[in-house]
Amino acid sequence: MDEKQTINPEVKKAIYKAVETEPLARTLNMRLAELAAGYSRVEMHYAPESMANIYSRAHGGAIFSLIDEAFETASQTAGNIAVALNVNVTYVNSPDSGTMLSAEAREISRSRKIANYDIRVTDGNLQLVATCQAVAYDTGKPLPF
Repeated sequence: MDEKQTINPEVKKAIYKAVETEPLARTLNMRLAELAAGYSRVEMHYAPESMANIYSRAHGGAIFSLIDEAFETASQTAGNIAVALNVNVTYVNSPDSGTMLSAEAREISRSRKIANYDIRVTDGNLQLVATCQAVAYDTGKPLPF
């Protein structure tokens, strides 16, 4: 990510608003905590009563949803619709019950149409929960919101 690159304030405001009203983000109580050009940090309280798997550990789908929200928001900061081409997740640890999870997505390279992201999920003690490498395709179409 180019540290000198900035995000259009209207795009930033629109992305925050979109996350606040997005059905999945609302269902999982995700919060967009920070947004900059090619960067996003999204938080989610891990609630085992609705996010545990059959082994009473964090469901991979819940963690993936947090990763995807950070990826989605970071990849839209150029102001265009970007769609996922590939998302590769490695689950490292299961979080403790009730912890706050944080997913940070960082753009590591961008061409005219393709951008690569490094995404890391940590718990409230900054213990690594999951890592992700993701690729987005910039459609060139402006955000519809």
